[in-house]
Amino acid sequence: MPIITLPDGSQRSFDNAISIHDVAADIGPGLAKAALAGRIDGELLDTSYLIENDVDLAIVTDKSDEALEIIRHSTAHLLAQAVKQLFPEAQVTIGPVIENGFFYDFSFSGSLFSGFLV
Repeated sequence: MPIITLPDGSQRSFDNAISIHDVAADIGPGLAKAALAGRIDGELLDTSYLIENDVDLAIVTDKSDEALEIIRHSTAHLLAQAVKQLFPEAQVTIGPVIENGFFYDFSFSGSLFSGFLV
């Protein structure tokens, strides 16, 4: 029976394990829709993460300091998947989030030309 402690000190208890998304939904439908991630005991986690024990939880939304980094990280993975679909032989190497965006390096034979960048 997890007890969730929110940043304002309030607590919510649940009978069974519950996802971060479902905790957000229990607080309110607007928060559930806005939730990008959760911070549990200092660690950023996906909203599908199941909470089984007592934790401190902060719901991360687009208004949170971490939001832009999360969106950039997710977008980098989306880019990598798109490149792999277009170029199955491509090797995904590195794709970190940086201060003002993100990048991804790929390795494959041949080269890209402007016709690919539509």
